[in-house]
Amino acid sequence: MHALCLQLISLIPLFLQIPGPFPTKGPMIDHQKEIGLWAVKLPSADSVVVRRTLTTLTENPRGLPGLNESPEQIEKRDAFWSTVKPAHFGVKLGSKTLLGVFRFIAVGMFIGLLGRNAIGRWLLLKFPSFFSLGWFRKKGPSDDEVRSASFKMWFVGRGFSDMNVSQDKKKPDMEIITRVVGPEIGYLTTPIILVQCARILLSHRDNLPKGGVFPPGIVFGPTDLQEQLEQNGISFDLISKKSILA
Repeated sequence: MHALCLQLISLIPLFLQIPGPFPTKGPMIDHQKEIGLWAVKLPSADSVVVRRTLTTLTENPRGLPGLNESPEQIEKRDAFWSTVKPAHFGVKLGSKTLLGVFRFIAVGMFIGLLGRNAIGRWLLLKFPSFFSLGWFRKKGPSDDEVRSASFKMWFVGRGFSDMNVSQDKKKPDMEIITRVVGPEIGYLTTPIILVQCARILLSHRDNLPKGGVFPPGIVFGPTDLQEQLEQNGISFDLISKKSILA
């Protein structure tokens, strides 16, 4: 109970910095017209990691100092974090059809219900293809299937062009849509990301925090990780930036 209270207290300064009212929960399933997808809320750790990153930034507005930073790196770190603003963040699974969304829900229910006891977990491991509606199987994907697969992540951000907007202003006036695209996410993209993060840890050790347990964003944010990923087949694209008020 005390740990929970401390976590909530640590988030209060972050929420106070986010302009506009606290967003409503919204529907479980909705149609994201801007990107042409149906989406269902995904209870994942991603939201917690992003929130922890922004909370750490609230406590350290200039980011975390490096072990033995050069003056140039300090200036670069300050410039980078000055552009990052606090935000509410949530994750959804997207599908081009409403039927695909119901498939997500069905598989999630199977895993959630059967994963609670030993017999259910045995069934999931014994018959993965059946309970995942064909998404998973014991043998795993073939080399051709891995090479032909890709992933796509959309980020739809809505907010205020004026960070000093009053809390009673109900509707955001700006929308920014970005997208991350890359090769198959499990067998190809994940190793690419891990290797590039390891290279940065080795080559830029003096510019990174002394040590501890941190979310990756607060550590790798000011580095050239994005550039390294782009050189290895992962693209970061700005799709649109526009006013959403008449």
